[in-house]
Amino acid sequence: MSKAPKDFLYFLLSSVVYALPLTLLAGGEAKLNANAPTDATSLINNIGTFVLNPIILVLFTVAFVVFIWGLVVFVSHLDNEESRGTGGKHMIWGIIGMVIMVGVNSIIAIIQNTIAQLGG
Repeated sequence: MSKAPKDFLYFLLSSVVYALPLTLLAGGEAKLNANAPTDATSLINNIGTFVLNPIILVLFTVAFVVFIWGLVVFVSHLDNEESRGTGGKHMIWGIIGMVIMVGVNSIIAIIQNTIAQLGG
């Protein structure tokens, strides 16, 4: 891998790491206190909303970036068989990652709905 793509990936990763806390805390303290849990069901829902959903979103974004990166490598090196294979593998793993994240999000929604029905 040449220096330019590595520099871009380092820039992208550092941007996500530095911007993530700002994005998560954009609502301020009043928004966090308004959602203080009063029972176990609301605690589980708050954990899903404020912890798991942002993690799933970040991992889905990483999988999407891997897919796009594989697409760029595949299209930009059409004459090189090895680079096309590498790009194809990145696209496949990006799609697999996105499917896994959608599945995890669905399983979490099922668990939250089950707990809500049992508790309420």
